[in-house]
Amino acid sequence: MHCENNDQSLTNGFAKQSIRDKEALCVLFCMKENVGALAEALRIFKEFGVNLSHIESRSSKRFSDDYEFLIEIDTHSESANIDKALANLQEITTYMQIISREPRGKESVPWFPVKIKEIDRFANHVLSYGSELDADHPGFKDPVYRERRKYFADLAFNYKHGQPLPRVDYTDEEIGTWRAVYNQLTGLYPTHACREHNHIFPLMIENCGYGPDNIPQLEDVSNFLKDCTGFTLRPVAGLLTSRDFLAGLAFRVFHSTQYIRHASVPLYTPEPDICHELLGHAPLFADPAFAQFSQEIGLASLGAPDEYIEKLATCYWFTVEFGICRQDGQIKAYGAGLLSSFGELQYCLTDKPEIRPFDPHVTAEQKYPITEYQPIYFLAESFEKAKEKLREFAFSIPRPFTVRYNSYTQSIEILDRKNQLEELVRTIKGEMEILNDAIRKIQ
Repeated sequence: MHCENNDQSLTNGFAKQSIRDKEALCVLFCMKENVGALAEALRIFKEFGVNLSHIESRSSKRFSDDYEFLIEIDTHSESANIDKALANLQEITTYMQIISREPRGKESVPWFPVKIKEIDRFANHVLSYGSELDADHPGFKDPVYRERRKYFADLAFNYKHGQPLPRVDYTDEEIGTWRAVYNQLTGLYPTHACREHNHIFPLMIENCGYGPDNIPQLEDVSNFLKDCTGFTLRPVAGLLTSRDFLAGLAFRVFHSTQYIRHASVPLYTPEPDICHELLGHAPLFADPAFAQFSQEIGLASLGAPDEYIEKLATCYWFTVEFGICRQDGQIKAYGAGLLSSFGELQYCLTDKPEIRPFDPHVTAEQKYPITEYQPIYFLAESFEKAKEKLREFAFSIPRPFTVRYNSYTQSIEILDRKNQLEELVRTIKGEMEILNDAIRKIQ
C-alpha cells in the first residue's frame, strides 16, 4: 500500500508519533474477527521484524462480545518496519489507538486522524448519550422525550463516514418548538447578526428548507455547505471532548446534533440542539472566510498538548460560539451561541458586557461561565484578521511538525521532512503561475 521510497509511509496514515525518539510505543486495538485475532496481529509484527515487549488482552468496553488487545512495541526495531506493521494492523482492526510513552524529558504527540474516515474512530466517544439527562434537564422527568433522545443518539451512533446523513420525521411538537425559536430569532437577525449571516440565511431558506414550519434535514444543509465551502455536517449523539471536536473542524467536518430542546422551555436548552446547530452554526460555515477561520482552529489542535487544546477550545468559545465583530462602525454577532439565543443576542449588543479585542494569546486564558450570559466578549475586526491572529498563535504550539489539509484527498499532510516541503514548494509555484497568468489576462 505504501511506496518504498516514500518517507511518509506512516505519517499519511497515522499521527506522527516521533517513533525514533521513543523508548516504548503502546497500541490498543480491537480486531474485526475474534477467532485467531491475536495470532493474526502477531503474524504482522513477525512479518516486519518488529519486537513486542508486552501483550495483554481484556473484554472490550467499547464493543460488546469483543476483546481489546494492548501491545507494547520495542522501538529499537526499524522505524520504517514499525510504520508498515501498524498500517497493516489498521486494516484488520475495528478500533485502534496509538498510545506513546516518551523518555523522560520528551513530550508525546497525541494521536489524531489524518484521513477523514478516521473520524469514525472517535465520533461516538461522547461525554453524554441519548436519554442520559441531568436531573435539572427540562426533559429529565419526561419518558417520551428521553426515549426520543435515545432514538436520535442511536442514529448518530450507527452512522459511518460516507453514508447519507439520516433523515428524521420530526413530530408536530418538535416542529412547534422549532417554530417558536425560529420566529423569535429571525426577527432579530436583520439588526443584530453580522452581514455574512444575513446574506447567507435567505439562501438557506431557498436551498435547505429553512422555515418556521420545517426543521431542515442535516443531509440537505450539509450538501449546501459542501457546495459553498467544502464544510459538511456529521450527526453526533452528544458532546465530544474538545480534542475530538476540534479535530473534526480540521477536515471541515462539523459534528451536529439532531435532537431538539424540550418543548416546555423552547427558548432555553442546557446543551447544543438542532436549533443551535442549524440557526447558529450552519449559515456561517457557508462563508469562505469564516469556514477557513474555523478550520484553522481545528488544524492547530492536531497533535497539540492538552494544555493547548484547552487554550484553543477557549478561543473557539469566544469566537465560533460567542464571537462579535465590528462592521460599518457597529458591533454585530457572529457566534452560534448568540445567533441561537434570543435573550443573549439582545444582551450582547448592550452596554452591559465588557468588550475586549480578540487576541488569541489573551483570549485563550480567559475563564467563562457556561450557564449564564457572558460577562466578557472578544471583538474581531474581521474574520480574515482573526484568522491571521489565530494562525500566528498556532505557530507557538509546541509540535515537532506542521500540518496542512489536502482537500483533494481529504487528509492531513504532516510536514516534517525535506521531501514534503519540496513538494509543497512545487505546488505553490504552480498556483503562483496560475495567479500570474490570470493577472496578466485581467490587465
